[in-house]
Amino acid sequence: MDYPWYSSSNSWSAVEFVINNPVDIVVMVFYFLLVLGIGLWEHRLIPAPACAPRLLCLCRVTLHPPAKSKFAPSAAQLYLTKPAPCPPRANTWAKFLRVGCLAPKPVYGAASFMSLGGTGAASGIAIGAFEWNAPFLLCVLGWIFSPIYIKAGVVTMPEYLRKRFGGYRIQLLLAILYLLLYIFYNISVEICTGAMFVRLVLGLDVYLATIVLLTVTGIYIITGGFVAVVYTATLHAGIIVLGSVLLMGFAFKEVGGYQELLHKYLSAKPSIIHEGNWTAKPECYIPRQDAFHIFRDPITGDLPWPGIIFGISIVSLYYWCTDQIFVQRCLAGRSMTHVKGGCVLCGYLKLLPMFSIVMPGMISRALYPDKVACVTPSECEKHCGIRTSCTPFAYPVLIVGLLPKGARGLMLSALWASVMSTLTSVFNSASTLFTVDIYTQIRPMATEKELMVTGRFFVIILLVVTIIWVPVIQTAYHEQLFEYMQSVKSYLVPPIAAIFLLAIFCKRVTEQGAFWGLTGGLLIGIVRMVSEFAYGPRTCSENNKCPPIICGVHYLYFAVFLFAVSLFTILGISLFTDPIPDKHLHRLCWSLRNSQEERVDLDAEVQKTRTALRTKPDVLKETQGCLWNALDMFCGLDPKPCSKLAPEEAATEKMKERGAPSEGTEHRDTPAGTEHHDTPKGTGHRDKLESPFWRKVTNVSGFVLLLITVLCHIFYH
Repeated sequence: MDYPWYSSSNSWSAVEFVINNPVDIVVMVFYFLLVLGIGLWEHRLIPAPACAPRLLCLCRVTLHPPAKSKFAPSAAQLYLTKPAPCPPRANTWAKFLRVGCLAPKPVYGAASFMSLGGTGAASGIAIGAFEWNAPFLLCVLGWIFSPIYIKAGVVTMPEYLRKRFGGYRIQLLLAILYLLLYIFYNISVEICTGAMFVRLVLGLDVYLATIVLLTVTGIYIITGGFVAVVYTATLHAGIIVLGSVLLMGFAFKEVGGYQELLHKYLSAKPSIIHEGNWTAKPECYIPRQDAFHIFRDPITGDLPWPGIIFGISIVSLYYWCTDQIFVQRCLAGRSMTHVKGGCVLCGYLKLLPMFSIVMPGMISRALYPDKVACVTPSECEKHCGIRTSCTPFAYPVLIVGLLPKGARGLMLSALWASVMSTLTSVFNSASTLFTVDIYTQIRPMATEKELMVTGRFFVIILLVVTIIWVPVIQTAYHEQLFEYMQSVKSYLVPPIAAIFLLAIFCKRVTEQGAFWGLTGGLLIGIVRMVSEFAYGPRTCSENNKCPPIICGVHYLYFAVFLFAVSLFTILGISLFTDPIPDKHLHRLCWSLRNSQEERVDLDAEVQKTRTALRTKPDVLKETQGCLWNALDMFCGLDPKPCSKLAPEEAATEKMKERGAPSEGTEHRDTPAGTEHHDTPKGTGHRDKLESPFWRKVTNVSGFVLLLITVLCHIFYH
């Protein structure tokens, strides 16, 4: 396995990394109090279910139903839509910042700094291709996928597939798969690297530090909801980006500039390569000659160029365009202008890690070759507590060694807090998936309040599972988790990417083809993953007995193969089944995205019945005790006055109350199970909020982003 996850021992050492400077400690304590304060402050500004009809107003960061939906807002919408009041004229650039900084948030965490910086120290800049591939897929998300999701009026990705294909088995299967990926991939990555980072840099007990971190996380995610995630994640992203750029400047100054890096990195070799009668192989400690090239040999390269172009694109298609964690941020945009602008801003931010994380990791090896590039087990264990390699700690070495007091504490606290923020994003998305896609099928008669409370208690369950998972990671499974974490995505997500791609661009695809294509692809991926896990991790110094037919195929090549198999399976089965009539597909696929026809949802009657059951008033109306009132307040269920609407929205509401249609829309009586729509373009309220000027600005900015990304690939080819 060649991606940035490395095996480690349980004896994580903090001898050479621990920080005990009072200035740094004060800064870190203040930062955590600030983050917790933001989360709790948002709780004061949250309307409760008593004003549910106003929870979906568009001046807030929230998730929206269809602009003229016939049905009431779903439970997950009420759970997530805990909006903070905004000024009457919400600033467009502020919305760009919120969406743009939210989207790359999990990329700027302790896991990413250790993995990107460590792989940069070990093999060069090729790992940066994972980051530079993102701008292309972010533009696809902003201009193609997001408009379809918004017009479909969905809250979760499995919910979109249910609307697109009908039935519930795809929705349920995909929701369960997402939850498993979140628990065993996203949470595991953050806990593994976060725990190592805290132990090495802060010298704290891993288990105790994780419990404290998750407790603070649970407080502000349960009380503050999605809005707390918005503001705290934006704060983390801003601090981390500024801190990484500052560290980049110190690192390049220390190494002597870019030209000196080209020379010093290629000669950065450890002084000790022998231990007893054992001598390290040259390829284990000599830097790669193609270290400053992205596109490498298709056979011998650690990241072959066909895998860079096609394999990473497939994984990124899932990561950016179909993953609930990231798409949820786009669904929270006030208009398509904010969605596109946020994606463009995120794309520009994704250009930075190559220079602010990967290259500083290479500088760390050039400055500290005996520590970062150690090759003998005894030397590596002495420096970082890991017998195989210390390259994962290339970036923390720079933080501790180069940043001044105060700035070092701020950067470390932001990195640790970013672990917390990433976990909140996962918890929030997982809770949404469980509430919308699983719990509503178990209890279709559940009231809105019950579903809101269920979502919050599911977060508590995830917190408990995560705390239990910490000692498991520390003991038996930490090596395989670190070594194969990226392969989990490469073996499981290509079928998901295939089904969403065909769902949007090919209206001929049917439910039978989608379900069996997804199921077959997942089975093939699981077989490959389990087979590779069974033979254990591969290291440079040890031979692996894994057969070439299994481990000899690069995981990016396998991702391409699995994607193609899933694609053709879905298409083949669909051609032998009856097509879905167009009346069920209006505004659900690309060819019918601007259709003005009324859509008859495939599950309209079932959804209408469930919505009627969920929206029944609560039976208990008597006065509750202090304990229940306190619980309601903690969960955000205490009645509060709604935020004031913007002037233009208030005028629209008055026109509706008088029975007059708003500008550009037309109210029509439609039969049960059909969807209301806007007559001019059929694009919904948020499309109408996209002004021509800002549409041109986002289009030009997106084009410039793609041009810069292409030029970067050409320069470092």
